[in-house]
Amino acid sequence: MSSPHINYRSLAEEAASPFLEHHPSTGQGPSKTQDAKANAAAAHLDPLGEHELEQPLDEHDTEHEGEDTPRNSGVMIHMVPETGRARWNHIEDLDSFFSRMYQYQQKHGFTVIVVDEMLQVLEFGFVVWLLAFVMHCVRFDVLFGDTPPGGPNPNKTTLSDVMYPTGECLANFTWVTYLVVFIAAIYLGIRLLKMVYHITQYADIRRFYNSALHIEDSDLDNFTWHEVQQRIRRVQAEQHMCIDKESLTELDIYHRVLRFKNYLVALMNKQLLPVRFHIPLYGEVVSLSRGMLFNIDFILFRGPGSPFQNNWQLRDEFAVRSNQTELAQRLSKLILGVALLNLVLAPVIFVWQLIYFSFSYANILRKEPGALGLRTWSNYGRLYLRHFNELDHELDARLNRAYDYADRYLNSFSSPLAAVIAKNLLFISGGLLLLILALGIYEEHVFQVEHLLVILAGLGAIGVVCRTLIPDENLVWCPEQLMTAILAHVHYLPSEWRQQAHTTKVRQEFSNFFQFKAGYLLSEIFSPFVTPFVLIFVFRPKAIELVRFFRTFTVSVRGVGNVCSFAQMDVRKHGNPDWQLTSELEEMTRATAQQPQQEPQQQSLAGGKTEMSLLRFTLNNPEWQMPKEAKQFLRGVREHAVGELVQAKTSMVQENPLTNSLISFGTMGADYCSIANSVLTAQVTPQQLEISQSLRPGLAPVSGGFPVAASDFRQMLQQNLSASVGPLDSMRRLRLSRAEGRLEGPTDTLLYGLCGVDPRVGSTPLNVGVADMCLSALYLHELNQQKRQARQSRIDEAEDERPGPSHWPPRPPAAPSAAAGSGSRHTVITSKAAESTPLLGSIRS
Repeated sequence: MSSPHINYRSLAEEAASPFLEHHPSTGQGPSKTQDAKANAAAAHLDPLGEHELEQPLDEHDTEHEGEDTPRNSGVMIHMVPETGRARWNHIEDLDSFFSRMYQYQQKHGFTVIVVDEMLQVLEFGFVVWLLAFVMHCVRFDVLFGDTPPGGPNPNKTTLSDVMYPTGECLANFTWVTYLVVFIAAIYLGIRLLKMVYHITQYADIRRFYNSALHIEDSDLDNFTWHEVQQRIRRVQAEQHMCIDKESLTELDIYHRVLRFKNYLVALMNKQLLPVRFHIPLYGEVVSLSRGMLFNIDFILFRGPGSPFQNNWQLRDEFAVRSNQTELAQRLSKLILGVALLNLVLAPVIFVWQLIYFSFSYANILRKEPGALGLRTWSNYGRLYLRHFNELDHELDARLNRAYDYADRYLNSFSSPLAAVIAKNLLFISGGLLLLILALGIYEEHVFQVEHLLVILAGLGAIGVVCRTLIPDENLVWCPEQLMTAILAHVHYLPSEWRQQAHTTKVRQEFSNFFQFKAGYLLSEIFSPFVTPFVLIFVFRPKAIELVRFFRTFTVSVRGVGNVCSFAQMDVRKHGNPDWQLTSELEEMTRATAQQPQQEPQQQSLAGGKTEMSLLRFTLNNPEWQMPKEAKQFLRGVREHAVGELVQAKTSMVQENPLTNSLISFGTMGADYCSIANSVLTAQVTPQQLEISQSLRPGLAPVSGGFPVAASDFRQMLQQNLSASVGPLDSMRRLRLSRAEGRLEGPTDTLLYGLCGVDPRVGSTPLNVGVADMCLSALYLHELNQQKRQARQSRIDEAEDERPGPSHWPPRPPAAPSAAAGSGSRHTVITSKAAESTPLLGSIRS
């Protein structure tokens, strides 16, 4: 059975699909629930639109022989379901429905959405009216004083003196003005129809919130999205919004809302998006404007001829390997057509964006001229740093926590030449400004001099710009430590930046993530002229790679449709071996056999994207029933960390990835320092010792506390971390935004394992997901760095043992070990102005 809006396939057809992700079959026959769902689907697809279930009577049932319509008579009885329960049965486009539900919750309800939609339409109409009024209805000769006003008082200018009457104003309209007004009226009519459509859709969402979820608009701000999501799952179990599955998981809902966004995250990681390009006479530019994102979304997902035929299904021809050249040519023509359309509309879009941004920021710049000197996360940075299955509010909260660290990091750099020039310009502009103000105070007629206000505004702007170029004399320069704090929150930074945070190259690369707001506005305003050429010369040549990407990395999930396979967060299939715990034998095999390593690298993502996304998703959705491989990965990471903690507390080996991560974690602030201190100074529990002994069978049993050999470890902690507090108290001090995850917070986390807190005993500490994710990110980066160094050492040793001349470049001299003297180690850790931290600082074996 099929319809134009949804694809119904049998299990055999799904198994034969090239995009299907197979699941083990239970081998059971159809149940009554499945029959009911099939009948519901048949009722929904009734061309008459009647929600009625036709159920044939059982001819073998003789219990009701005395009835007027016996069961063997062949008469069909129509069972009419309850209106409230059947209304949400089998929603065709669940992607749009869940997306609108998410926006409804984030935008605070129906009233706010309606007002916002109406004001956006009025905003466009106001801009058109204002331009027409300024061009044809204002007497500029009277306004500028070139012509005296015609009123009774020639020394007083009124509003009626500087404006033409209505009839004369309309007579001044030219054919160009009428053409522009006509086009604007057509666009305004389309916007009105779109507004009405959106309002009707959100009215349906309001009814769903009120009747199905039992959430009124007045109470909407008291619910997080996580709580709304749990209620959606209960409604699915009762009313079967999706008829292909009995129940929806958290991941299913995230897939529906973020289907295309997950594809963009994977395309960014695979370097298939046009974010880097060269401009003649300027050089390399890294930019991803909103206009470019809109065009990419239209080309790949929503436009006619795009790879997706609807919101949830890829076109069937992408499953055939032999026609990928034809598909690439078709996609290339689509990109070319969209680029040419952008080129034709570029002047109009440029004028509109110039007006829009001018009106939006005029009042802000009048009150705060330095607002353009602030920084913001660029579109490129937001997409590069985004996890799979991460909603907008979750990404915003994470990047907002890293904002202060990123701002301090970039502000710690300054150009000596620019600082010298800025100081002299500030001196000159300050002198001129002081002279004009002094003369104006002595004689106020000075302020009536022509263009004097323009001069004052220009001198003020010069002063604001110059002050931003002059570094703070009291600023302590600690780029490595700041970069560590940034990494703990954003989770993804290139491994090549390690120990290079003080260099200009890293600073320039990071400024692409975190750019000046003035640069952001300029890139958005001039993007209409840049976007067509980037689409033609940068994005269009990647058509064949895009086709291969969609064909290779698309799977079909029952009840969800086609999704990006990376968004499944399958660490077994798409995990990066450099970011997972493997045995030493496997590491040696991979180091000696480089050719077999190429295929796994094609299936994996750079930067530990799959592993980090899995960690974050499980922390924000602790109820999610994850696959077996994901459980093993998370359990392995936490048990490995516990083993390293016990090893540091019970042996002479005190520096390892975990202790380095904890100390880096403790330098991020008082709350983080308190948690790190409680972890490092807590006594070893029997559970921790049991885990450590299972990982290291040769470890001798310890009765508890610190042995004598580890006294230096205790001394190091006492000198570098604040006074210890209980693990539960330290965790409660760090609050997590209510907008993220479950209010009670996760229980089975890395911090609980390190603190020795049994999640099944006692009250659960609130909101530790942020701290746990920060520590997990630092720890995984430390493990990745350790594995890369170990593999490179084995490769170098194998190369040295080979006879004949070496083809490898000479190795750089090793950095001095921080463990050579306890004094140097303590200096690095204790100083909060230190040049290096355990994570990004000097490498220690």
